[in-house]
Amino acid sequence: MALVTERIKTEVKEIVYDFFADECEVNKSEISDQTNIINDLDGDSLMFLELIEIFKKKYALEIELKTIGKYAIKNPVETIGQLIDMQILIIEHENRILELV
Repeated sequence: MALVTERIKTEVKEIVYDFFADECEVNKSEISDQTNIINDLDGDSLMFLELIEIFKKKYALEIELKTIGKYAIKNPVETIGQLIDMQILIIEHENRILELV
């Protein structure tokens, strides 16, 4: 569990934007918090898993994928902004994220 500062929030946003720009071969300037991951970027769940692994390594997170899956079922992510918000919650609460549901 970590205290999420403004610096971390900015870092998370940059990582997510860079990741989807690279993976989906779009210009980063074409991505916004309202961008729909599936409809606008042709993203998929494997990208989401890859991104989770990036954050797990970067922030030394102790969270199981099944915990994220359970959270995501009740809090589906469609847009880049929703994904960023969810990732910030994961960094902040790790396996305790299910207590937020």
